[in-house]
Amino acid sequence: LNLAFLATKIKYSLYYQIITILRKISIMFDVALANAGAQVVLATSSDEKHPPENMIDGQTETFWTSTGMFPQEFIISFQQLMNVNTIKMDTFNVKGLQLERSVQNEPNDFQPLDEKDLVSTDGQLQHNEFSFSSTTAQHLRVVINSGHDHFISVHKLHVDGTAVHNS
Repeated sequence: LNLAFLATKIKYSLYYQIITILRKISIMFDVALANAGAQVVLATSSDEKHPPENMIDGQTETFWTSTGMFPQEFIISFQQLMNVNTIKMDTFNVKGLQLERSVQNEPNDFQPLDEKDLVSTDGQLQHNEFSFSSTTAQHLRVVINSGHDHFISVHKLHVDGTAVHNS
């Protein structure tokens, strides 16, 4: 009887240790997907055939397109505060690009993350990657200051991240 009691106690102790460890493990996933709870809360242009939501549907074949003026911008809101490690974007004809983040509950008080001029890819998609360490965001603002042509498109936005867990 004592041996069975001890075995049960060890079993539950290990179970709770494993659960505690699993809660602390953060598995990286695309936090910018619509089916992960992300939303496009602002886009400065919209085309009914190519709406802003296409950027976060996980498909490269669908896209958001601008209406031809600059700057253009969009804001993606995540389900909650996220640790952001990498931002990947598949774009077309984008030249001047600026990334900003907000940690507020509402999409305001944005802080710069990165800014760069992208190279023209002669009719091919531009594959861009931005890496960060120790960066959190509740909202991501992308500002497109210029393009290699009058019209640009964003085909896919992928943000590798994890949910911030409050201790």
